Amino acid sequence: MKAGITGYGAYIPWRRLSRETVAKANAWFAPNIRGRGHRAVANWDEDSITMAVAAARDLLGESGDRSAIEQVMLASTTMPFADRLNAGLLAEALNLSEKLSAVDISGAQTASLAGLSQALATSDARGSKVLLAAADNRNTLAASPQELSYGDAAAALTLGTDGVIAECLGEAALAVDFVDHFRQSDRDTDYHWEERWVRDEGIARFLPTVIGDVLSQSGVAAAEVNHFIFPTTFKRMDQQLASKCGIAVDAIADNLESTVGDSGAAHGLLMLAQVLAKAQPGELILLCQFGSGARAMLLRVTDAINDFSPVRGVSGWLTRSVEETNYTRFLAYKGQLQLDKGMRGEQDKKTALSTAYRYRKALLGFVAGRCSVSGDVHFPPTRLSYTPGAPRLDTQQPYPLAEKTGHILSWSAEYLSSDMAPPHQYGQVDFVGGGRLLMDFTDVQKGDIDTGMEVEMVFRIKDIDELRGFKRYFWKATPVQRGAGNKQSSASEEQ
Repeated sequence: MKAGITGYGAYIPWRRLSRETVAKANAWFAPNIRGRGHRAVANWDEDSITMAVAAARDLLGESGDRSAIEQVMLASTTMPFADRLNAGLLAEALNLSEKLSAVDISGAQTASLAGLSQALATSDARGSKVLLAAADNRNTLAASPQELSYGDAAAALTLGTDGVIAECLGEAALAVDFVDHFRQSDRDTDYHWEERWVRDEGIARFLPTVIGDVLSQSGVAAAEVNHFIFPTTFKRMDQQLASKCGIAVDAIADNLESTVGDSGAAHGLLMLAQVLAKAQPGELILLCQFGSGARAMLLRVTDAINDFSPVRGVSGWLTRSVEETNYTRFLAYKGQLQLDKGMRGEQDKKTALSTAYRYRKALLGFVAGRCSVSGDVHFPPTRLSYTPGAPRLDTQQPYPLAEKTGHILSWSAEYLSSDMAPPHQYGQVDFVGGGRLLMDFTDVQKGDIDTGMEVEMVFRIKDIDELRGFKRYFWKATPVQRGAGNKQSSASEEQ
């Protein structure tokens, strides 16, 4: 069978910044700035890699067959490392086989669709299973339109020839050096050109071309499209484009503007994950994205769509949220506000790269050791199983903990240590199936943690060596259950 999409997953960070908060904070400088709804904001310990890991885990779950994945691709315009294989880090965190190909794809907002095209071709040619993840965590200038419209998120797909839930009927692309925005390699924020020029001379010209090409080669009329996906920050631009191309208005997919914002290179796949969750067999999905030209792909949903579901999916992540009304915390988490961390925050955080390599399976993949005789779980894994009174040598087998839940045995919340989300909350976690470990808690506020609470594991930034520009990653615990209803987080709440 021809290769197609075999699974999908998504990730949206827990914190959702109120746009009204941004408008109020900047009213003294930009009185005309307006905003409704929320935008997703990555926590201080998240970046494009950690979000991509979360999206891929949403796709794979605990029982997903990871051994069959032969290639991993990461699409992003905000890769944490310029000269280190980011997709390789993604593969390590997912505890995949080292005998695979890892590829970083960047350079434009269309990177994820370029990756999807390449992944389909690779899977088709080799009959292999490919994992494609896309994520963006972009910075903006304060009081800019992008501060309101951008959002942080990730999405992931698997491509293969078995269990295809959506097949590709055709694709088209234009590579044009039309600069709607750009970011130099030594800058943190984008520079944007005039909106009308981008809308009228860019989107309105390039997208109808690729849409027309892909529909023509597929033998499909525009009116037959059931779901039209086009990420855009321009109001009603998707409606204008659909009308111009002959696509029904009711086929336009929700662009998640009011809840997530535009997640850059990831947004097309994020919207696709949302559409696939409700799509029916036989329906046609037209997926488009603009940037340095344009790309379009036409997909047809198969009967196998009902055989797959992600762990949470877009809708699940949307209900797992907390409203953020603290503008200075947002700036600090984006690295745009320098905080005095005190003397306790001044220690040198140099990472021993040799040690990090030797223990990469434990640190990145969160793989413990389980004694084949006693069944005891040890982390970190060692040659010696230190069961009291019965030590044994070389009896431990690899035992992944990332997909295991646990319960909090004891915990602490204190303000003495330096932490970006005070109070610093950590504690002993007993894992289901065995194992006990002292872990940091993340995506929590004061009062969220309690003894006996069920927690799950998330891959996050552990420390940042600001002197050398190196990030160290590890796993943290976060509560499994979240109250729906967007509990508010504010400056007054934490005083």
